[in-house]
Amino acid sequence: MKKTNSKPYWKMNAKELNEATRKYDSELIPTTPLTAEMRKRLQEAKAKARAGRKPVGQGSKRVLITMERGLLQEADRLARQKGMSRSQLIADGLKTILTKSA
Repeated sequence: MKKTNSKPYWKMNAKELNEATRKYDSELIPTTPLTAEMRKRLQEAKAKARAGRKPVGQGSKRVLITMERGLLQEADRLARQKGMSRSQLIADGLKTILTKSA
């Protein structure tokens, strides 16, 4: 078993530093295959990470729109007051307009 060097890295000379950090020279980190339990937990974590917002209606689609900055600030302020997201506020506004024009 190697003796551990208790000297801080910044006080070592080049030879001592090279010896102390030799274990980090390898590009590959030795690993073992995942167990069934580890694989299951990894899949659950991946699914949870990409879950996002639950689909409403036919699901959602991102859109890029241009809006005057002052109007956007007012919309954000109203969304905060109502406790909703900007997207929900805009969607509700569009639904209202579409319902009235039908």
